[in-house]
Amino acid sequence: MASDSHETSPADDRRNDGRGESANERADRNWDELMQETRVMQTGTQILSGFLLAVVFQQRFTDIDNVQLALYVVLVVLAACASILALVPVRMHRKYFARGRKAELVATTSKLVAANLVVVGALSVGVTTLILDVALGRTAGIVTLVIGAIVVVALWLVRPSPVASPAGE
Repeated sequence: MASDSHETSPADDRRNDGRGESANERADRNWDELMQETRVMQTGTQILSGFLLAVVFQQRFTDIDNVQLALYVVLVVLAACASILALVPVRMHRKYFARGRKAELVATTSKLVAANLVVVGALSVGVTTLILDVALGRTAGIVTLVIGAIVVVALWLVRPSPVASPAGE
């Protein structure tokens, strides 16, 4: 049954899109697409995590105030969560793939990828906020946080796709 949401789970996508795929072929294709999305997210997360790990060893790190330190700690936790969320599908695949549960695996991985997008979005906005807060001051940090949050919400929730969905979906 179609939902009112613009997003559908790859495993639940039963539309005839002209590909002539079996359910297993569709699950395989959707799995491959999810893994590509995960690779892209994981690369960005690794770069942000590396930045966060390197920053603590900089001489100027001791100059940050309590708000900046709290934000830094939250960002390190978000980076760890993003890394873990990116690895969970790999573990699930190793455990369930040979058991013929690919469709379930794709559906669950799709949810994990969506959750990780939220975490990586928060991480990206937070890192930018921290950098501008330290470099330019608290006002710049707050403005960055607000604008970043608005941009993320606008791009992900208000207008999640540049392609208009067909009528009836």
